[in-house]
Amino acid sequence: LPETPPSSHELTQLWIDPGGTPRDMFWGAGGEKFAPPKDAKYTFQGKDELGFSVSYDVESPDGVEWSAKIGPEAQTEVVMARVLWGLGYHQPPLYYLPSWDLELESGDVKKESEARFRPKLDSIERLDEYWSWQDNPFIGTRPFNGLLVVLLMFNSTDLKDDNNSLYEIQKPLPGLPPVKRWFVVRDLGAALGETGKLHPRRNCIVGFEEQGFLKGVKEGRIEFDYTGRHQQLLEMIRPEDLQWAATRLERVTDRQWQDAFRAANYTDEVRGRYLRKIRQKIEEARKLAATAQATPDV
Repeated sequence: LPETPPSSHELTQLWIDPGGTPRDMFWGAGGEKFAPPKDAKYTFQGKDELGFSVSYDVESPDGVEWSAKIGPEAQTEVVMARVLWGLGYHQPPLYYLPSWDLELESGDVKKESEARFRPKLDSIERLDEYWSWQDNPFIGTRPFNGLLVVLLMFNSTDLKDDNNSLYEIQKPLPGLPPVKRWFVVRDLGAALGETGKLHPRRNCIVGFEEQGFLKGVKEGRIEFDYTGRHQQLLEMIRPEDLQWAATRLERVTDRQWQDAFRAANYTDEVRGRYLRKIRQKIEEARKLAATAQATPDV
């Protein structure tokens, strides 16, 4: 644990209570203002094929540079970013396009498939370093442990340090308080499927429905049905953290849940199945936390 707990101001670098007015989980952190133009030709700048999903660096006609990730992670990244931001965790602007035009170096125009679009903004500068799950100022706080609970609930199966980013904020996004640094969980695509260490299905409603969530409580710690990487992180989570996360997830309105999945272009049928399972998990979390707190010697 940190030598001293973070102050309320320091905690705002990770999480800010969103308050009583529901956040817009359709447009997300950047609002409609920063959304990519739908019918534009995006000029090719570079391509990254090293990760699970292929990403392009492109530029829109208005001069904005974008990271465009294609493939099944495009939808999950948008949903996960919307959910975390709706709960009060910092996220950069992120959007989804079902298809888009890529202008190649040759001048040819190629119709590309679905993509997650993230603008590169001067006002939000991502640093070259990342932050560690096991060495950060927030360990032991409810928002930090609650963040882990939320990620586990959505079967985020790749909890590694280099998916975490630090941002220096030159100019706050509209409507947000002036926090100078963000601790962000980024690259959230490995979720909404099943957990596992070797190529688990992501963005897979069948895998999400079949995967369990909670197994019980042992020596005051929550046991999760989680087979992904970095199992040691689960040892931090207590019943109080589970209760904290469930209470905040229960505050998310039906409109917000619908909007988060609509923003990523999920069909009505698949969206409904995801939301049924998510609500079951929230109820499961609430009940287990209440039982564990009533019998603390378990």
